[in-house]
Amino acid sequence: MKMSLVRPLLTRRGFSTSSENLVASVLFERLPVVIPKIDPVVYAFQEFSFRWRQQYQRRYPDEFLDKSDARGKGDYQIDYVPAPRVTEADKNNDKRSLQRALDRRLYLLVYGNAHGAPSGKPVWHFPEKVYESEDTMRKCAESALESIIGDLSNTYFVGNAPMGHMVVQQPTEDQSGSTSYKRFFFKSQVIAKNKFNIAKCEDFVWVTKDELMEYFPEHAEFFNKMIIS
Repeated sequence: MKMSLVRPLLTRRGFSTSSENLVASVLFERLPVVIPKIDPVVYAFQEFSFRWRQQYQRRYPDEFLDKSDARGKGDYQIDYVPAPRVTEADKNNDKRSLQRALDRRLYLLVYGNAHGAPSGKPVWHFPEKVYESEDTMRKCAESALESIIGDLSNTYFVGNAPMGHMVVQQPTEDQSGSTSYKRFFFKSQVIAKNKFNIAKCEDFVWVTKDELMEYFPEHAEFFNKMIIS
């Protein structure tokens, strides 16, 4: 009886008796580059707060204010011109560019063969890899992303645990029944990079959360809960 309880702990580290039933997918995300536009309600409150503080702020003598205004003036001052929030990629709706939707998070989708796709046809999906002999599912996810972008030096994987998972039902080849496999989602973020050499796929896009739902209408509810923004 004691041996039956100990034996599973001594077996090779794994996640299932059938490793081909596990898939690691990567939500490769680019964080916002600029501060998002302020909500009108928040802006109205900030404006009210500013006027309230101006009304009850401490009054200083005019002589003191004149001296403080004179500080910092010189030839070294430059005029600050903010960069435009709308880029050429936004105007051209270039979804293959990272220089778009600067105030939103972008997610990488690739078009090609995916595990569980019907009849082996290319579909839109996240970078993925079927679990084989990696030490962890996190390592499997790293291999999936590395196969697409070629190098992980400008990426950061958020944690070792997946951010979510789903069980996908797949019909058998003879259509007599169905099999299932589990897909685990890991989050990785772009670090100091404006362009990647995407390979091993027919096409790719960088999309916002709202645009992502259009690619997966059957799983829109699941992704809406899993992806915060």
